Amino acid sequence: MTTSTQEQPRGHARRWLILGVICLAQLTVLLDNTVLNVAIPSLTREMDASTADVQWMINAYSLVQSGLLLSAGNAADRYGRKKMLIVGLALFGAGSLVAGLAQSSGQLIAARAGMGVGGALLLTTTLAVVMQIFTPEEQPKAIGIWSAVNSLGFAAGPLVGGFMLNHFWWGSIFLINLPVAALALAAVAAYVPESRNRQGDRPDLVGAVLSTIGMTALVYAIISGPEHGWTSGRVLATAGTATVVLGVFAYWESRIPYPMLDPHFFRNRRFTGAVGGLVLITFGMGGALFLLTQYLQFVLGYGPLEAGLRTAPMALTVVALNFTGVGTKWAARMGTPLSIAVGMGLMAAGLVSIATLTWHGYGGTLLGLVLIGAGTAIGSPVMAHAVMSSVPREKAGVGAGINGTLAEFGNGLGVAVLGAVLNARFAALVPVAAASLPAALAAAGSDRERAEITGAFSSGLETSLLVGSVAVLLGGLLAATLLHRADRADRADDAGRDGHADPADRAQAQPPQGKADA
Repeated sequence: MTTSTQEQPRGHARRWLILGVICLAQLTVLLDNTVLNVAIPSLTREMDASTADVQWMINAYSLVQSGLLLSAGNAADRYGRKKMLIVGLALFGAGSLVAGLAQSSGQLIAARAGMGVGGALLLTTTLAVVMQIFTPEEQPKAIGIWSAVNSLGFAAGPLVGGFMLNHFWWGSIFLINLPVAALALAAVAAYVPESRNRQGDRPDLVGAVLSTIGMTALVYAIISGPEHGWTSGRVLATAGTATVVLGVFAYWESRIPYPMLDPHFFRNRRFTGAVGGLVLITFGMGGALFLLTQYLQFVLGYGPLEAGLRTAPMALTVVALNFTGVGTKWAARMGTPLSIAVGMGLMAAGLVSIATLTWHGYGGTLLGLVLIGAGTAIGSPVMAHAVMSSVPREKAGVGAGINGTLAEFGNGLGVAVLGAVLNARFAALVPVAAASLPAALAAAGSDRERAEITGAFSSGLETSLLVGSVAVLLGGLLAATLLHRADRADRADDAGRDGHADPADRAQAQPPQGKADA
């Protein structure tokens, strides 16, 4: 069975059941991301991993995924979104098995990179299917639930990971993905309808390679800066490579007939406003939350399960607001620009609360997590819908690829940059800290030295979180401003067409909606 935008204008008959199935598929990716954050201290100790190794365990997955998301979206549009969901689940499950059995940091990083291929297929196809089976009126609510499941994965990941780490070895956090992936695979095969666009663009393999190499080189330069020096040959060479390769990528995309990132999308004011803020928002949030988990365990002394429980309020706030529909109702009343501004303002305030009130214990962190959760529930679904609704429906996979690429790139860059800020501040205050906080604590000779080391880490975390809050706030204001101007320009254009164009001209002026082939 294949969906059709013309045959089912009222939405697929089993669309809510299908939404549950694709959210289960999405959950496999999200559990892996958050589980790894909880396992960072265990990996640092048991694998003797440095801070740079840990960052690469996260960034290897994110960067490969970012480089392939656009190609994955093209492939899903052309060859079938259900097919790509199945392939993605299979690859992700296989990568999880290899990661769970890894014997060194290098092997784990390689396995994570392999998992990024499956993750790219999953992230693009789940959101693309949502856009196909729901009517435009229902899409905001459906995307709100989809976004809530993202946050549920954030909440469940640390809890599941903490439980597994308390009872098993660290490899179990990857092996737990296998039953979830198997269940999702069976459900997708049974319930998700096939949809595709026969005139879909060919996958841009050259563009995928260029973007992956360019992003990897850029983040490697940022990670290596504090350790080797920002003016060292290694850092300058990789930064130069990133600049050249990403420049070639931009030129290539503007010249070929089937680009991963169609330059014409950026002529849409709404699209430009949404993606412009998305990178800054994910930059600030991704890096800040990566560091928060380490603070809870290394500084406050919580175990993996306790740390997971204490990060859960953020995600549970999102789930409560979006599953009940409260977040969607608030966003509908405020409108897209104001919703984004309010949501990102709350998220920035939450980061400031965590940064400035951590000296008073967990209370300031709890307040910050609730504020971040409320802001996410209001702003993130609106941002995703703004991106997806601004591209033709037959290119939903490409739209999801763009949304995911920018989110993953912003997240990976945030982990690298804010991690570098923390490392630089930490190293300046505690010269003995060679590679990581555990190494510095192990070298400490007294309780006073250990207190100074944890205090230096807290100071570095505060600086990083404040940088992240500024990025989130600027991203929200940028997106809100551009989207407000887009709305005003669209109203002016509509008034001009209604006043001066005849019915035939107005019909031709409407953007093509595209169709999916039965």
